Amino acid sequence: MFFKSFSKPNTPLWLIAFLGNPGERYAKTRHNAGWFAAAAVENSCGNPINKIKFKALTATAELGGDRVFLVKPQTFMNLSGDAVAAAVKFYKIPAERVIAVFDDMHIPPGTLRIKRGGSDGGHNGIKSVMARLGTADFPRIKIGVGEPSDPGFDRVDWVTGKPTDTDLKLITEAAQRVPNALAEIIQNGFDSAMNKFN
Repeated sequence: MFFKSFSKPNTPLWLIAFLGNPGERYAKTRHNAGWFAAAAVENSCGNPINKIKFKALTATAELGGDRVFLVKPQTFMNLSGDAVAAAVKFYKIPAERVIAVFDDMHIPPGTLRIKRGGSDGGHNGIKSVMARLGTADFPRIKIGVGEPSDPGFDRVDWVTGKPTDTDLKLITEAAQRVPNALAEIIQNGFDSAMNKFN
């Protein structure tokens, strides 16, 4: 097990932001793949992400030997950066230790893709985090949710829609690999994690 919950407050060295939309309407949608990963982390550490702080549900845990702050912004996706930036400012965590976990429609369902930074790729949550942090140089773990076969299909309707049972299984399985991917990044670095999980 990679995680241990803390009984005393500690200053975290990393921030893990799981992006999604609050509310039952979005619970099992493609856009909430980041929250599927948050559930996997909760199960791994036995520590619920449920303390309200910084417009988010939060928890402190140990991951890969380091203290981490886990964040599920409770704003809607396009304001995700508000919670992330507030926590980053409070704990003075550098951008290179802020890991965003989110859905990506440009990669197949069930695929994980670890990146050190890059563009927002059209993802409004990442766009918000970039704007509030003032940089694109923060790492990401993308969970593939696939894209519609019809190129004319509305992208917002697609990501806020529910996947097929087959795709949901693949997305959930990928999300369950995120705790190990996070621990690998922290313990052994990005190159090792990308080699193992990309």
